[in-house]
Amino acid sequence: MDIFWEALLYGIPSERELAHILIRLLAASLLGAIIGFQREKAGKPAGLRTHILVCLGTAVFILACSGVGMTLDAQSRVIQGVVTGIGFIGAGTILKLDSQQAIKGLTTAAGVWMTAAIGVAVGLGSLGVALLGTLFTIIILALAAPFEMRAEKNKQSEK
Repeated sequence: MDIFWEALLYGIPSERELAHILIRLLAASLLGAIIGFQREKAGKPAGLRTHILVCLGTAVFILACSGVGMTLDAQSRVIQGVVTGIGFIGAGTILKLDSQQAIKGLTTAAGVWMTAAIGVAVGLGSLGVALLGTLFTIIILALAAPFEMRAEKNKQSEK
């Protein structure tokens, strides 16, 4: 039974560290949910669960690396891999419409990428940066849409 507990608690040296990990995982879940809720409300394909999982997943990668004592250089390579992997997920959301000169899904891809960046910040313990990043993301997603619609209407009326 001791082996089981050692395996379960590997990378968590103290109760204090466990509290830090739980706070960070909760923060990643909540910040991902905030962005995901906005995307869900806007009717976008990547919604609440996707953004929670991306934010939480990237935080887990970082926390696991730091928990086993990886150097900052090694963690940097993990972050590079996560960013690249998220890029592939984002690429799957982008569609080129043949009948129009339009591309759909770029904002969804960028939102997933930004959510991963927030998860990395949370995992590294930069909760303030993660919170500000979430706030800016929500502001951009909510406020930029009306301007885009107005620009699109102007384009249509010029044709």
